[in-house]
Amino acid sequence: MALGVALKRMDEGSRRLLALALSLVAIWAVFQVLTGGLFLTPRNFYNLAVQSSTVAVLTIGMVMVIMTRNIDLSVGSILGLTGMVIALLQIEVFPADAAWNWPLTVLLGLALGTVIGLWQGFLVAYIGIPSFVVTLAGLLIFRGATFEVAQGQTLSPFQNIYRIFGGGAAGSLGETASWIVAALCAGIAGILIMRARRDRLLLVTTALGIAGLVAAVAMFNAYDRPRSELGHGIPSTILILGCLAAIAVFVMRRMPIGTHILAVGKDVEAARLVGVPTRRVVLKVFAAMGALCAVGAIITTARLNAGTTNLGTLMELNVIAAAVIGGASLDGGRGSIIGGVLGAFVIQSLDTGLVLLGVSSSMRQILIGFVLIGAVWFDRVAARHR
Repeated sequence: MALGVALKRMDEGSRRLLALALSLVAIWAVFQVLTGGLFLTPRNFYNLAVQSSTVAVLTIGMVMVIMTRNIDLSVGSILGLTGMVIALLQIEVFPADAAWNWPLTVLLGLALGTVIGLWQGFLVAYIGIPSFVVTLAGLLIFRGATFEVAQGQTLSPFQNIYRIFGGGAAGSLGETASWIVAALCAGIAGILIMRARRDRLLLVTTALGIAGLVAAVAMFNAYDRPRSELGHGIPSTILILGCLAAIAVFVMRRMPIGTHILAVGKDVEAARLVGVPTRRVVLKVFAAMGALCAVGAIITTARLNAGTTNLGTLMELNVIAAAVIGGASLDGGRGSIIGGVLGAFVIQSLDTGLVLLGVSSSMRQILIGFVLIGAVWFDRVAARHR
């Protein structure tokens, strides 16, 4: 009875997040059974977290783009182009042993991604070309440019310190630092509980979140480093994702731009009439999307220790699917950063589980396509109910 009352007190977004989190746990449980206990091994859990991070980072930007009633089909190609430019500069142009090599290439990669996002946002917001057309053209342009940058060559290797961003053996915190981070997060959650002691629902959800964090850190630490009994700990990619997600949540909930994004998505003309700089909002959202694509490129190239022409190929499909599964409405004006991150883990969990079951790549694409259709259908049904 108390649980039912608590659920009724939750708003629709919170209920959807809870359902999504429970769905993710259910997916893990099903694959754990079907794979004979292989899915939730420390090694697979660690790799799942690392592989999900890139999609989740891009999904943060895609949620904001979709909330403005736009779409970006070029995110995979932007990731590929920025990744190849970073690889070319770091390996072929700048001195390979220079200490300033990797910081400069990272900054230039972020700048390139942001400029591309600004260019596409300008075409959408100020020229008036539909985002579907602009980003579809961008998909083709930037994918072709990715090949032209290095003429189809694979560029490798990167500096060792740069590879930390990829979350490999060198890109993790280790056991002690991981527990310290977990303790800090639990402390922040405890402060939230103290501020809302009468909200039993917040107490329960926060306690479950802390328990999940502890379980995840324990799993990361259980994955031992090569030729060592020391655990990997939290991968750097999860730290990057966590920081970016926290910033995005703060922006959406505490800053005027967050309110403006919602207003533009719900009714752009009404938002303009009340003084919202609608064009500037769309421009900023696409710029943020381009910058996040560059972050994804840094993570991906560092993880692979190479720049290849197929970086980010078809990634836009998983990113859009994750955003929609996470609650972003294609009609605009509604979405969730945390939901998008959870959606990315759902997509990657399905893909990883199917790989462990020996399902072919073509069949995995078919199944994930049906999942996307189901998510959009569910969103339409929920919209009619509202």
